[in-house]
Amino acid sequence: MLRLYRFRYSTNVERVALALAHKGIEVESVWIDPADRSPVRELSGQDLVPVLVDGNAVIADSTRILHHLEERFPEPPLFPAAPAERAQVEVFIDWFNRAWKREPNLIADAISRGAGDGADVARWSARLQRRLDLFEGLLTDREHLFGAFGAADCAAWPFLRYAVAIEPDDDDPFHRVLHERMTLGDRHPGLSAWIERVRTRPRA
Repeated sequence: MLRLYRFRYSTNVERVALALAHKGIEVESVWIDPADRSPVRELSGQDLVPVLVDGNAVIADSTRILHHLEERFPEPPLFPAAPAERAQVEVFIDWFNRAWKREPNLIADAISRGAGDGADVARWSARLQRRLDLFEGLLTDREHLFGAFGAADCAAWPFLRYAVAIEPDDDDPFHRVLHERMTLGDRHPGLSAWIERVRTRPRA
């Protein structure tokens, strides 16, 4: 059985949990205390979760794990079969990881330095809010970001869900930024419905 090293409220772990459940893969969960990541470090040479152990393979990084699962367990798929459509999903995930996540990370870092009221934070917050319109556009006449549920939904939902709610005991500063700086309104009915739709899906 596969083993997944994880801790509570990890957005990147949630990506993998959605993918595993979508594919119907059973996994043994190893819960890690975020204050003591030595088991993860000893296993993978780095401190971040998720880490997936599949036989002799040790895979860190949620995006790499999604690709590993797709290769090992191709059905049901996470990525479209058509090359052009798959490339669109790959570009989206790369954009989400490299560009979309930049602003909330910058905001969280500024707040931790006591600089949460500056002009830079206001600009980053406005950009984070405006980008909700991009997701709304992707969801026009679609139930999921690229049609069928797949890797793009796994990658984005654990972050965008904070626009709707945050658990009372989730005190992660990055999650607080997401919850406080993204506001869904009348312009985002598709995004609101998608967040709820994916929320009801099973997770490993």
